[in-house]
Amino acid sequence: MNQLPPLRDTQTMNRLREFAFGDEDFAALRILVKRITGINLSDQKRELVYGRLARRLRALGLRTFAEYRELLAQDGGQETVQLCNAITTNLTAFFREPHHFEYLRTRLLEPLRAERARRRLRIWSGGCSTGEEAYSLAMTVLEAWPDARQWDVRILATDLDSDVLERARTGLYAADRLQNVGPRRLERFFSPVAVRNETHYEVVPELKALITFKQLNLMHTLPMRGPLQAIFCRNVVIYFDKDTQRELFARIERLQRPGDLLFLGHSETLFKVNDNYTLMGKTVYRRNG
Repeated sequence: MNQLPPLRDTQTMNRLREFAFGDEDFAALRILVKRITGINLSDQKRELVYGRLARRLRALGLRTFAEYRELLAQDGGQETVQLCNAITTNLTAFFREPHHFEYLRTRLLEPLRAERARRRLRIWSGGCSTGEEAYSLAMTVLEAWPDARQWDVRILATDLDSDVLERARTGLYAADRLQNVGPRRLERFFSPVAVRNETHYEVVPELKALITFKQLNLMHTLPMRGPLQAIFCRNVVIYFDKDTQRELFARIERLQRPGDLLFLGHSETLFKVNDNYTLMGKTVYRRNG
């Protein structure tokens, strides 16, 4: 009978690694990441942390994780930004979870346009990554409101990772990133651009004009005034423990009025986190009155 190979202990793993990575290193980095970002790194994330931060040690010419931890403590926060960029996961796509955009169109945008009294729209994409979600929101708005230029429309897109924000601002995507866009949207909202002999697509200025990209740490005070008619906070709090989630949504709810919408990721919930929202559908919540 075949037997499973024995689990490798820390000493064995360190002999195989380029850099020694002990319990003290992981514990210190886990505490730092939790304090700065709110992300709770489980023991199962140990190898992920090593793999992503080993790149930083190589780039900085460091020999040990002890040296890296010392740098984090002394460099005034510059390397902390790179630490956060390395640890955060940025998986996204255009029109990911498409039922959310349909709900936004039918339950908020079309009724609001029919009123014709309030010509103000504020949407926040929290955890926007490389911009696909924010541009999907902008496309949804322009499709529902052909006269959007006559409205006061603002989409705020934020992320902790400064690197992905810079990519989001350019609005330039390889062809394989546009599988969920469809030919009509591709023709209307993107322009082909040659990049190293390959065709990429850049979002049109009409879309970019609706969006402001900003770096934001969700653990800090939220600077927005509100009210925000729709907030997309999807696939972000899955990395937070319950106490951190409660603190965050207590601040988020103050940015919305009764009836405003909150969208979470497919595996996220407000159950035992916040009672001031009512579940309306698949991870769609409405602010209570």
